[in-house]
Amino acid sequence: MATRVLLVEDDERIRQALGLALADEGYEVVETATGEEALDVVDPDLDVVLLDLMLPGIDGIEVCSTLRSRGDLPIIIATARSDTADVISGLEAGADDYVTKPLVAGELAARIRALLRRRRPDTTGAASANPVVQVGDLEIHPTREVVERDGAALHLTHTEFRLLLELASARGDVVTREQLLQRVWGYDYFGDTRLLDVHIRRLRRKIEHDPDEPALVLTVRGSGYRAGGA
Repeated sequence: MATRVLLVEDDERIRQALGLALADEGYEVVETATGEEALDVVDPDLDVVLLDLMLPGIDGIEVCSTLRSRGDLPIIIATARSDTADVISGLEAGADDYVTKPLVAGELAARIRALLRRRRPDTTGAASANPVVQVGDLEIHPTREVVERDGAALHLTHTEFRLLLELASARGDVVTREQLLQRVWGYDYFGDTRLLDVHIRRLRRKIEHDPDEPALVLTVRGSGYRAGGA
């Protein structure tokens, strides 16, 4: 069954061109022009959302936030600008990844494939060698993709889970930003670490007792991050 992509873009020419290009890449594309339409057509059979931030009516930030509150459907935001505030706002709203216009269909298809790969449970490496990975008072179950504290599951997105697992599997060693981008997102961001830093903040808000004084995900200045709580 073909991967189903919800394409949310108000510019008709861009929407049609992207829809055709993604169809040529083998995706089944559902097109909508507004945020309201997008929220109405979302269903469990969708695999990923490509969401323009600049929409009439309900803007892309609100759509992204609403979709994330409903579940863990993968979201890639698209913006006409690489402005830091726009990108960070979209990622803080719950997006997994971002692309800037003009969009290249081949690159976009690669991003979608990498994002969908992260939805598969990790059955190699740490998962096979360690059925449970411990970080502080957290228990990470790689094959089930579950994180528990005192027997209660914490809700992480697939991306946040992969990020935590990569740090936990390093067992206190530093993992550089570049290594995390490659291992979790699957390709090179050429020095753009906004994506990673926002996801680290989101992860800390969910797992740390005090996100302002993190004890489980530690910053190593000038290098990257490492797991704490040993």
